[in-house]
Amino acid sequence: MQKGKIGVSSDNLFPIIKKFLYSDHDIFLREIVSNAVDATQKLKTLAARGETAVSVENAKVSVSFDAEAKTITVSDNGIGMTAEEVEKYINQIAFSGANEFLDKYKDDANAIIGHFGLGFYSSFMVSHEVEVVTKSYKEGSTAVRWTCDGSPEYTLEEAERAGNGTDIIMHVNEESEEFLDKARLGEILNKYCKFLPIPVVFGKKTEWKEGKEVETEEDNQLNDVAPAWTKKPVDLKDEDYSSFYRQLYPMGEDPLFNIHLNVDYPFELTGILYFPKLKNTIEVQKNKIQLYCNQVFVTDSVEGIVPDFLTLLHGVIDSPDIPLNVSRSYLQSDSNVKKISSHITKKVADRLSQLFKENREEFEKKWDDLKIFIEYGMLSEEKFEEKAKSFFLFKTTDGKYFTLEEYEKLIADSQTDKDNNLIYLYTSNEEEQFTFIQEAKNKGYDVLVMDDVLSTHLINKFEQQYNNKRFVRIDSDVVNNLIRKEDESEHLTVAEREELSPVFQSVCPADNGVNYVVDFKSMGENGQPMVITRNEFMRRMKDMSKLQGGGGMNFYGDLPESLNLVVNTDHPLVKKVLAEKEAALSADLETVNAALAMLKAEQESLEKAKEGKKEEEVAAADNEKLEELQKNISNLEGEKRGKLEAFGKDNKLAKQMVDLALLANGLLKGADLDKFVRRSVELIN
Repeated sequence: MQKGKIGVSSDNLFPIIKKFLYSDHDIFLREIVSNAVDATQKLKTLAARGETAVSVENAKVSVSFDAEAKTITVSDNGIGMTAEEVEKYINQIAFSGANEFLDKYKDDANAIIGHFGLGFYSSFMVSHEVEVVTKSYKEGSTAVRWTCDGSPEYTLEEAERAGNGTDIIMHVNEESEEFLDKARLGEILNKYCKFLPIPVVFGKKTEWKEGKEVETEEDNQLNDVAPAWTKKPVDLKDEDYSSFYRQLYPMGEDPLFNIHLNVDYPFELTGILYFPKLKNTIEVQKNKIQLYCNQVFVTDSVEGIVPDFLTLLHGVIDSPDIPLNVSRSYLQSDSNVKKISSHITKKVADRLSQLFKENREEFEKKWDDLKIFIEYGMLSEEKFEEKAKSFFLFKTTDGKYFTLEEYEKLIADSQTDKDNNLIYLYTSNEEEQFTFIQEAKNKGYDVLVMDDVLSTHLINKFEQQYNNKRFVRIDSDVVNNLIRKEDESEHLTVAEREELSPVFQSVCPADNGVNYVVDFKSMGENGQPMVITRNEFMRRMKDMSKLQGGGGMNFYGDLPESLNLVVNTDHPLVKKVLAEKEAALSADLETVNAALAMLKAEQESLEKAKEGKKEEEVAAADNEKLEELQKNISNLEGEKRGKLEAFGKDNKLAKQMVDLALLANGLLKGADLDKFVRRSVELIN
C-alpha cells in the first residue's frame, strides 16, 4: 500500500472546493457522472480507432446508493486508470486528463465534457471520505483503490474489480444525508443528466404486482442519449419537435413554432428554441431556456448568453464553445459569447421573416401571441429591430393586419394633419373606448389596436425615429381635434368661458382623486353633449411610470389623474343649460360684471400711471388703493363664481350630462351611479 500527499500548494484547498467552488450543493453528482461519461466516451473513441478490442456495446454509467452504509456510488465501464494515471490525474489537482486526451484525439474524440481537472473533487462537498476503485482497459492492468478523507493525505493500493472502468464511492457526511434518498437523487440526475450521450442507469424499473411496486430486471435508464437538438433538421418531423417540447416541459402549453440551431462555424452551436404563446403582458420566463455543454446541463439562467428579449423563448442551447468557469455554473463574458448571442438573434429574426413571407395568413393568426416578444426585441436590440420592421404588424379595430409600410400608404391621404404630420390613431381598450372609435370611423379614420404593456414604449420609439409621425390615442381629444386639418377657431369669448366653466366644474366629482379641466368645443348638434378626454402626454408618462415601477418617471406617477371635460357648445341640451343660466342669473351677473368693470378700469388707470416710475416714486396712497382694488376685485369674482357654482349644483340637467360622460368612460360608480339612475327616472317622468 502506498501513502502520499496530493499535489496541492495549501491544506486549505479542500475547504475552498467544498464551500466556494460550486454554486449549487447538488452539483457534485453532475460532475462525477460527467466524468464517468467522459471515461466511457474515451473508450468508445479508442475502440472506433481500432486501438482496443474491449467491447463498448453495453457502455453505461450506473448510480446507486446505500442508505445504511451512507454511500453513493457512480460506476462506469469506461477507460479506467492505472496506478500511474491515478497519480497523474487525481493526485495532481487541476491537471485535466480530458484536455490531454483532446489534444491527442481532437479530430475524432466523442463529446468530452471535462474541461478542467477539478470536477472529481466536488465529491468532497458531500463526503467525509471518497474511494476510487478503478481498472484500466489496457491488457494486464491491475485494479487499484485510491482513498482520501478530504485532507491532502491519501492511500493507494491494489484492489479487485471484475472489468475495466471506475467506481467512485462517496461516504456521505452528516450535513449531506439529504442525498441518501432515492427521490432526491433521481431529481438531481433528471436535472443534470437527462440528455447525456451515454446511458445513465439508476436502479431498476418498477411495476405494480399484487397491489405493490416491485423491481424488474430491466435497468432504469434516466436519459435520452440522442435528444432532438443533436440531430439534423432534415431528419426531424413536426411531431419530433412537439414531442421534444413535451419532454422538456411536460405541463407546458403547445408552442407556436420552433427554430432549430445547427452551426459549426465559426463556433459550434446546436439547439432548438420554441416560441411560447405570450399573454398581453411580459411574463416572468425564468428557467425556460436550458444551456448545455456537450449534452451536460449547465444552467437555466441564460441571461449572459442570449439577449434579454430572447429569454422569453423556451428550449435548449448546446455549445462546447461557451466559456465556463471550473464549476461550469457561471458564464464568462468573452467574444465567443457575444458572437453566439448575435447569431441567435439573427437566426430568430430570419426565422420570423421566413414564416411571414411563406405563409402570411398563418403568421397573422399568431400575431397576438407573438407581438409582445417582437416588440420587446425591437425595443431592446437594434439589430433585431432592423430586421423586424419587415414583419412587424399593425392590427386595426377591423381585425386587419398591415406592415409599417403598408399602413403608412393606407392612411396617408385621410390622416395627414395641417402640419403634414401623419397621425396614427389607436385604442388601448376597444371595449372602454368604443364610442371614440366609432366617431373616428364615422369621419373615415382608421384606428389601430395597441393594447399591450409595451405599446407606450414602442410608440415613443417610433415617434423618435420619424419626426413626421405622431401616435394619438383615440380618447385624447374630441374627434374633430384628433387630426387637425386647419387652425381651430374659438366659439366662445374668454368672458363667456369664465362664466360657463364654474357651472359645469361644480358638478364634476370632487372626491375621487381626479382633477377635471372644463373645456368648450364646437362638436355639432349631433355630437355628444359632453366628452371626457385624457391628455396624451401626461397619460403616456403615467403609463410608463407604472411599467417602470417609479425611478426617473416617479414624478409623473405621483401626479393626480387629470381629465378634460369637453362641453359641446353646439348641443341643444348644453344650450338649454346656458339659457337657464341666463334666465336665473343675468340680472345678478350684470350688476356684478358692471361693478367689476368699474374696479378693473380704475385698477388699469392706476397701473398705467405707475409705468416708468421707480417704486419709491409711486405715492403710498396709490399703492394702498391698488391693493384695495385687487382685494375688492377678488371678492367680487369669488362672489360671481359662487353664484355660478350654486346654479350648476342645483341644475339637474348639467349634472346629468356630466354623469353621462363619466358613465361612458366607466368613471361613475357606487353612490354616484345610484344617484344618476334615480335622477334619470325623475327626469324621464
